[in-house]
Amino acid sequence: MDTPNPPGGVDDVDLDRVWISVAGEVWRRRRGRAELGLARLLRSPGLARALLATPSLLPGWLIATAIVLAVGAFAARETGTPYAALCAPAVAAAGIAYTYGPGADPAWELIRTVAVSDRMILLARASAVFGVNAVLGLVASAASGAAAVVTFGWLLPMTAVCAVALATATLARSAAAGLAAGMTGWFVAIAAQRMSSGRIAAAVTESALTVPYLIVVVGCVAAIGYATRAQGRVG
Repeated sequence: MDTPNPPGGVDDVDLDRVWISVAGEVWRRRRGRAELGLARLLRSPGLARALLATPSLLPGWLIATAIVLAVGAFAARETGTPYAALCAPAVAAAGIAYTYGPGADPAWELIRTVAVSDRMILLARASAVFGVNAVLGLVASAASGAAAVVTFGWLLPMTAVCAVALATATLARSAAAGLAAGMTGWFVAIAAQRMSSGRIAAAVTESALTVPYLIVVVGCVAAIGYATRAQGRVG
């Protein structure tokens, strides 16, 4: 005999029990060599799993980043304009926006059950994504034949753009908002330099921009610190 449904017309479901079951299945996933190596290096199995669950460190993201920078390197060799250096901050911002938060991370709720602070997970993920993008960007810039000053000149702009993207994503709790802020900020910087100097490359070569970039980085880092502290109190 069928059991009558409750007033809402929907069977009662113990969501807590279901979630515990799902969490158990996910965390029982067998650890691979990369995760084992990271666990030894970081001395934290939970942080190693949280790091490898970063969406922007998945193969699809990495392949897309490499393709964009490769196209930029080819265009730079053909035109003499350092497109690889100009593309690097944008693709890095896209990756960094998807390193942290409920709007980006499919394993967000599970990761919050790990005995690792939000800030530590954020720092590890952001450092890993930024480092990967920096290496790929350096390779692309070097392959395009750009001068050393251009090759290394975009690292500070990339830091500033990534900081804007990450701060926005963390404060707004939306990866899409972080991506939009990072991309918009970088395009505005390029357009402003194009209008003032007539060269889009000035955004990564103009030494006068060093201080403004640093101010942006410091301000965004402070905002990220505040946001993660607030989230930690709520959690």
